[in-house]
Amino acid sequence: MKRVKRRYLAVQLESEGLPSEREFMDALWASVTKLFGEVGASTTGLSLINFDGARKIFVVRSSLASLPMVRASLAAVTGVAGKSASMHVLAVSGTLKALYANIG
Repeated sequence: MKRVKRRYLAVQLESEGLPSEREFMDALWASVTKLFGEVGASTTGLSLINFDGARKIFVVRSSLASLPMVRASLAAVTGVAGKSASMHVLAVSGTLKALYANIG
């Protein structure tokens, strides 16, 4: 059985106020499901790794094969928790150590 390769994304959230971790992930899952359906969403392996509330940076893990789908879904998000919002990918890396070094 082959090991699943993963990638970590640092995502900058621009929104009014600060959503909870649950609200952020709900918005991301809704976007993935809307664009790629349930089957596409199940292949992403999305999970929230870390959250920096002061800088509004979320670290999300996904599978390497579904990375383009996740990036497209992040760009398609227009609101989080009923407030307008946008998400931008700051960096992508194969390890958390390298990701944190890239974003400072």
